[in-house]
Amino acid sequence: MLVRLFQNRQVLAVAAADQAASAMRSAISERGHCRVVLATGASQFEFLDALTQTPGLDWNRVEAFHLDEYVGLPVTHPASFRKYLLERVIRKTGIRNHHFLEGDAEDLTSAIQKVSRDLLSAPIDIAFVGIGENGHIAFNDPPADFETEQPYIVVELDEACRQQQVGEGWFTDISQVPAQAISMTPLQILKAREILAVVPDLRKANAVRMCLEGEIGPVAPASILRRHSNTTVFVDADSSLMLTPTLRNKLERDLQVTIAA
Repeated sequence: MLVRLFQNRQVLAVAAADQAASAMRSAISERGHCRVVLATGASQFEFLDALTQTPGLDWNRVEAFHLDEYVGLPVTHPASFRKYLLERVIRKTGIRNHHFLEGDAEDLTSAIQKVSRDLLSAPIDIAFVGIGENGHIAFNDPPADFETEQPYIVVELDEACRQQQVGEGWFTDISQVPAQAISMTPLQILKAREILAVVPDLRKANAVRMCLEGEIGPVAPASILRRHSNTTVFVDADSSLMLTPTLRNKLERDLQVTIAA
């Protein structure tokens, strides 16, 4: 795992978008297409804005999946991740080949199975992820399931996760936040050829510490990223504040550090 440090979230976003675009161009050049997994949430705003404005990307050759979606929430709801991706990525780039998780489907099991089949039809080239305040990746709250081989599962959202959604302004109070979501599983995320984790902001500092320096295990779901050799975690001055002095000093001196599993 490579950790890269930037002064603030705006500089971080541009650097992450540059690396993402380079990886996407390489996949298109080598295989004729690029399969990506898209993250959502407030922490991804600047990154996705920079990525969708990057010149020279052939979005017609991009196939997109997303990490998670609330159970029971319609696509018209302001907090819907389908709505988020439609507005912030799909309509901006013209991606035609995209696969959405229909969390409000009448037959939820069939809807999940369909996207799972599409996802498993070929390797994912690059997965974009964030890390939640409670250390989750996708909606795999602690303790996350590190064993299941299923590509997507229905998960229960813990209070910290649901409160984060209120804090980010997606819901007015926690009673409105769905109790369940469809989430890509940790092992499925690790199957991507490359993973980019975009993690700015002071409120993510403890989660970053758990991811990079804590024990790898289900109580710190994002720690599993350390098992993937081609992962880059993008942090800023705020989100790196709780790292140990040794690691933080090295990051501040070298601006990037490799961390072994």
